[in-house]
Amino acid sequence: MANRAYISPGMEAFIGNGYHLTYKEANDRINQLTHFLKENSFFPGDRLAILCRNNEHTVSAMFAAAKADGITVPLNWRLQAAELTYILKDCGASVLLYDEEFAATVNQIRSEILVRKYIVAGKSDIDVNYTDAMQGRPTIEPRPTSCDDDTAIIMYTSGTTGKPKGAMMTHNNMLFVTDGHNSSLRWNPHYRFLSIAPLFHIGGLAPMFTNVVNGCTSVFLSEFNPVNAWKAVEEHKINFMMTVPLMLTFMLNVPDMDKMDLSSLDHIVCGGSMVPGSLIRAYKEKNIEVENVFGITEYGGAVTFWTHEMGMEKHESVGKMVYHGGVKIVDPDTGAQLPPGEIGEICINGPQVFKGYWNNPEATAQAIIDGWYHSGDMGKVDEDGFIYVVDRLKDMIVSGGENVYPAEIEHVIAQHPAVAEVAVIGIPDDKWGEVPRAFVAKMPGAELTEEDVIELCRQNLARFKVVKDVIFIDYLPRNGVAKVLKTELKKYPL
Repeated sequence: MANRAYISPGMEAFIGNGYHLTYKEANDRINQLTHFLKENSFFPGDRLAILCRNNEHTVSAMFAAAKADGITVPLNWRLQAAELTYILKDCGASVLLYDEEFAATVNQIRSEILVRKYIVAGKSDIDVNYTDAMQGRPTIEPRPTSCDDDTAIIMYTSGTTGKPKGAMMTHNNMLFVTDGHNSSLRWNPHYRFLSIAPLFHIGGLAPMFTNVVNGCTSVFLSEFNPVNAWKAVEEHKINFMMTVPLMLTFMLNVPDMDKMDLSSLDHIVCGGSMVPGSLIRAYKEKNIEVENVFGITEYGGAVTFWTHEMGMEKHESVGKMVYHGGVKIVDPDTGAQLPPGEIGEICINGPQVFKGYWNNPEATAQAIIDGWYHSGDMGKVDEDGFIYVVDRLKDMIVSGGENVYPAEIEHVIAQHPAVAEVAVIGIPDDKWGEVPRAFVAKMPGAELTEEDVIELCRQNLARFKVVKDVIFIDYLPRNGVAKVLKTELKKYPL
């Protein structure tokens, strides 16, 4: 941030509700907050937790913690008090910055945790105000010593398989993540980026570093609303943004979308789950390119990108590995590397691989073996080097002795224009052991029957992969980082 402020002080850095900051102004505020932290016994290695929506103070506090030789811990504001208490205890946060709207949650956890200092972005009778914390403090540049392989961020995983684990990302990790972005995508200087993917998610946070390195302008929306997203694109002449498929589906169905001036929008990066080809084509018809990203928290976000330049014939893949990274497919039982075309566990290496899990050496040893991160995702690599994510290892269905990957079935069903989103799980069956069941959310006003879905599977899949039944729902249950909760779907009656 200091280098960018020096090189281009007058360039727009952060824009949001009620503020418009240049890089110099933003860096001055960050320095003032850094001096406040140091004055309040924030020592090297201490953790600053952030319970805030997408806003400049979320990003500014992250840079301030780094300049104070500390570590940032973004918190998922969708979590309940008990869940936040676990994370705050686990990371041992000494400072907590929170938005005023989360005051009730913070008050619930005060007596449970040992945070030394609370900062509120808003009003409070007991905690220091974010703006007041900076008042009167010097803008002189601090001299941090934390760098390279020191931990910069602890990003907690979603915890779908148990208690969340804190993935430690280093300064070098994020530097190479930025290089991976720049080497794979059009991320031009002077681009204007719309920050709508939550900053507590690595997919929302990682782009902030690339924006600063490139001198891009970050425009923040505190919460996702499809109408407001398009209005922001039009008003601020947004060039690109990071999303998940559900966001794009909602945005595509905004009334009068075609009457807006969206000509500035060049491309949208989309990930978190499979991006249907129908969605990619629908946006292409509006001259907007949707690019697919396969991301992992423990890799600082993007592992691969598929872009239109790679060809629509490869859109079912997640593209190719980012710069500096390596990939191999291994047999999950033996660890032996598999040849192109064979399905196994996706393993990745490179300088983006995280440092390990906070205070959890056992989990770290299981995840990183000889420098390779074992993702738990099943996939394959074709002869051209394109990577295909088939499914999570734990989600695989075994039907009549055959391995069935729900993602393969989901991909087929998602091609139907009436399907907004789909998830497939395995359910018990007396004859086959397990059989697939589909949960489908329809596009608004669309006509679709169970037989339509089953017939689509019959036409495109082997018999043992055809879903036994279909349950239509309004939307798929998701956790705080938009991952589908298949554990919830499995609670539906047989």
